[in-house]
Amino acid sequence: MASQPRTPNRGPGSRRPRTRTSDQARRDGPPPRRTRATGRAAVLALVLLVLVISYASSLRAWLDQRAEIADVEAEIAAAEHRVDELRQTKQRWHDEAYLRRMARERFGWVLPGEVGYRVIDENGETVGDTPQLDDPADGSESADQPAWYDQMWGSVVAAGEPTREETQTRDESERPPKESKGTVIKQEPRRR
Repeated sequence: MASQPRTPNRGPGSRRPRTRTSDQARRDGPPPRRTRATGRAAVLALVLLVLVISYASSLRAWLDQRAEIADVEAEIAAAEHRVDELRQTKQRWHDEAYLRRMARERFGWVLPGEVGYRVIDENGETVGDTPQLDDPADGSESADQPAWYDQMWGSVVAAGEPTREETQTRDESERPPKESKGTVIKQEPRRR
């Protein structure tokens, strides 16, 4: 026997699928379109947005840390360079020829048998390289401060001068005595 396609038994409550005819399609218009934004798409977009925001803040923190690391590495390189310079300077100070050269430059010393010359202008000041008796790296003396010996002499001079209080008491004692209602009051100078 040849098998025939079976049609399902439809009961009294079952409906037949509706097929549109060309006349009905013209009357009803185009079939309604499904909207593309579904609930799943909205949830997916929300999840993607949260991921982008979280990764963006992490990326920013990572970039800030990389910049900080680069700054610290530059500081380390500068410090290592400075340490190398200081080591070289320390090694130079152990060299006898360098010590002699520094003594000549800083203090204006000459070796026995040599003659040292200084060129002086019409004002009496030396011209050219002048010996430096103090180390400029110390920063102990500036151009605004007087030399130590000037400060010391100023304190000696100031010690011999009377203070303001002493001059005021002397001025008061030298004034003529005050008279009060016919009686003379004699003031005696204060003793120290």
